[in-house]
Amino acid sequence: MLVSVGVRTWISWPAGWSAVASIAWCGAFAAVHVFWALGGSAGLASSAGPELAAQRPAAFVLAGLWGVAVLLACGAAVVYAVAAAPGLSHRLRRAGGWLLVIVGAGLALRAVAVETLLAADAGTRAAVGPLETRWSLILWNPVFAAGGVLFVVTGNRVLAARRSARSAPL
Repeated sequence: MLVSVGVRTWISWPAGWSAVASIAWCGAFAAVHVFWALGGSAGLASSAGPELAAQRPAAFVLAGLWGVAVLLACGAAVVYAVAAAPGLSHRLRRAGGWLLVIVGAGLALRAVAVETLLAADAGTRAAVGPLETRWSLILWNPVFAAGGVLFVVTGNRVLAARRSARSAPL
């Protein structure tokens, strides 16, 4: 019962379903990176390449796995703060909304650019390898694009709610 009440409350946020989905996306993607950082190997070679997956240099584990997991946790916290945290000033909420739009656009553009380069085989397939190319095309880039779209939608919904609240008569 408590969970269903919590979900209904989340869905009633100005950003609604997109905020919940953005936080879930961050959580799922962070969980994968933590799994890899703790020694899990499923999917790592298709994402980072067989050499990095096998060697796991300390810099890769710290920055590429733990670092990304921390950034994703921060992303989830920003989404929550901007979309639902009580007492957040209108300026901070607006700035956070724009931050979500900008980060989301960056994620989506990165996914489209990499997808285009790999699909067009602009000399990138040989550098990346067949395993990474295949999984980048069918899984990793669509996941980046989905996260980017969710962030953009959430940011826009926060900004739209801010505009409608500002224009509402007192």
